Amino acid sequence: MIIVYTPEGGEPEQYDARSLLSSEASIVARTIDQKWPQVKEGLAEEDLDAMRAVVWVLKKRHQANLRFGEFDPGVDEMVTRCDKREVEDWVDGAFGISAADPEVTPEQIAHALREVPAAAEDPDHARAYIEKCRAEAEAEGKDPEQVEAAEAAPEPTTSGTSTSATSEPSTSDSSRTSSTWDPALLTG
Repeated sequence: MIIVYTPEGGEPEQYDARSLLSSEASIVARTIDQKWPQVKEGLAEEDLDAMRAVVWVLKKRHQANLRFGEFDPGVDEMVTRCDKREVEDWVDGAFGISAADPEVTPEQIAHALREVPAAAEDPDHARAYIEKCRAEAEAEGKDPEQVEAAEAAPEPTTSGTSTSATSEPSTSDSSRTSSTWDPALLTG
């Protein structure tokens, strides 16, 4: 999980939660009084405490005297994005369920994957990987037309402070990354 921190008037900074050492993860967990699995879940839901604590610990690598109380970003200055591996796991999960369940339609797959590019740190990679998997499914005899129609649908509208040239923060009540792969989306 990538946390994109854009200080007011500054450039976006990216912090990879996977780069934490176990001792650093323990500091994060103790700082916000949560177990590490709760912290990871919080990151997926764009929990401010989880994002703040992870960024703070990673910033301390270069600013050893930085205190948690001194690092207090604005609520709209941090968002989470999926890294390439998380995107590929999400997409592989969707196409894997499709291969295992003949009742799953390409339209259901496209619906389940519609938010992947917007939730990705690298939306172009996400789109390309979805297309690669769609092409592989097509080669295996799946009907790609419904997937293409859903991919052509407009992405959800976003607004707010831009975090980079290719991604913007979520404006919904739930995080884009909180919709990590849910097999129920394929059967509903």
